[in-house]
Amino acid sequence: MKILTRYVLLLFALLASYQLHAQVSSDRILRAASEPRNWLTYGGTYDSRRYSQLQQITPQNVENLEQRWVLQDQVLGAWQSNPLVVDGIMYITERPNDVMALDAKTGRVFWLYRYTPSPDARICCGANNRGVAILGDTLYMGTLDAHLIAIDAKNGHPLWNIAVADVKFAYSITLAPLIVKDKVIVGVGGGEFGIRGFIAAFDVKTGKEAWRFYTVPAPGEAGNTSWSGDAWKTGGGSVWVTGSYDPTLNLTYWGVGNPGPDWNPDQRPGDNLYTDSVVALDADTGALKWHFQFTPNDGYDYDSVQVPVLVDMNWPGASGKLMLWANRNGYFYVLDRVTGRFLLGKPFVKVNWSSGLDERGRPIPTPQPPGAPTWPGNQGGTNWYPPSYSPRTGLFYFSAWENYATIYRKETSAYQPGRNFSGGGFTVLAPAPGAPTVGIGRRSPINNWTDEVGHGAVIALDPRTGEQKWKFDQFDVTDAGMLTTASDVLFTGGREGYFHALDARTGRLLWKASLGGQVVMAPITYEVDGKQYVSVISGHILVTFALRD
Repeated sequence: MKILTRYVLLLFALLASYQLHAQVSSDRILRAASEPRNWLTYGGTYDSRRYSQLQQITPQNVENLEQRWVLQDQVLGAWQSNPLVVDGIMYITERPNDVMALDAKTGRVFWLYRYTPSPDARICCGANNRGVAILGDTLYMGTLDAHLIAIDAKNGHPLWNIAVADVKFAYSITLAPLIVKDKVIVGVGGGEFGIRGFIAAFDVKTGKEAWRFYTVPAPGEAGNTSWSGDAWKTGGGSVWVTGSYDPTLNLTYWGVGNPGPDWNPDQRPGDNLYTDSVVALDADTGALKWHFQFTPNDGYDYDSVQVPVLVDMNWPGASGKLMLWANRNGYFYVLDRVTGRFLLGKPFVKVNWSSGLDERGRPIPTPQPPGAPTWPGNQGGTNWYPPSYSPRTGLFYFSAWENYATIYRKETSAYQPGRNFSGGGFTVLAPAPGAPTVGIGRRSPINNWTDEVGHGAVIALDPRTGEQKWKFDQFDVTDAGMLTTASDVLFTGGREGYFHALDARTGRLLWKASLGGQVVMAPITYEVDGKQYVSVISGHILVTFALRD
């Protein structure tokens, strides 16, 4: 059986070598918006708007969508991979460090590359991989044991494999790499294990490291005085969601995760730069140009790894080159992406850990008494799920968790290499005044709360004001990403397994399909032979839809 399986895979690889001719140049990635038939990067384009100019599927005909093909996988946990589509070929990761090439029209497999991470790999929150990057005819994948691998897109053969960090210290790579010019850029996970986080760039041909930026600065480096003593050595600052890039400014932007230990800020006095921040780096050198910290000395695990969405619009006293950011801490931000200057900040869910933001955007802390709930909860007002911005509507769309709070507890943690370094824990709460306990919820003696999770919503904000324009409530908590199109259709999903199409202007439900598994990663859309397709992952399946013929 093993010999037969190898023969079949070899046959697929031979067939693929004649059919797959990726040749994605840097210029094509730069102009990705001009070829909406493809999906060339994690965010669709360098600005990470997840907006497609395809418009064959409209509010009027979306109810005629039908399932075209399905791919099954055996991922542990929610499958979070973001497919790429290049000239009719889809590339996707699974299991979580295997890579597959498919016919994007039929789902037929061309080749499969398998990689088994080291048994020493330690992952905080699921054995996840969020996809590959492509340049020329080479794919790039980060692994759970902190390797970066280059793979021939024509046949699935590995070209080079380098160790980015030491797996024995619980470093990992779960994000999809970002290609900028002749470099492939990645960040490392492991913030719950006392790592010292970093972002690094490597030569696409050889894998040789070009630059490295540490998200937790050492003595003598700018920002180190925001740490006390040797706390920086185990300061966390992981980077586990793909950043964005502005080619005009030659700046690449990355969100940075929580400090370590997570829930006991008393062990690390100070602001703890550059954790819970966005950093703007020179794409050629990795030099820090500016930073903005959302949650100084974070004691709530409010990772700021959300996707930086880049837009251009008039703004009084600013460059007009803006960054939109719905943060896990419950605030929506607008920043000047040239300088990092704070322009706007407004809560989009209930917030009580802070009473507001000052004129620089720094939060005014209002820590709650021990045993009292903190809003938003540990999962935040939103999280890493990719948002979307539509230049047609001028609105910013994202998933939010409402009525969601947490009771935190602090503990002193001793650092041990490769072991969890959390500094405490938490109890998740959601309001249910007078309601009976349901499901796995447990009645809390505090204010008649239960430890069930709150409910979710898709929120559309006007970024000029931070005001909500519409909201689509979901019974379950939603942690799905967004996709908008030039026909004003928004695609998203939720934990119940529904795949939704909404009117991007009003939030009206246009169509939904029950897929049976949790929808987490944002959908993508592409075109093959004149037909528009939409693909979404639900649980352990990738489902692709198109309009009926």
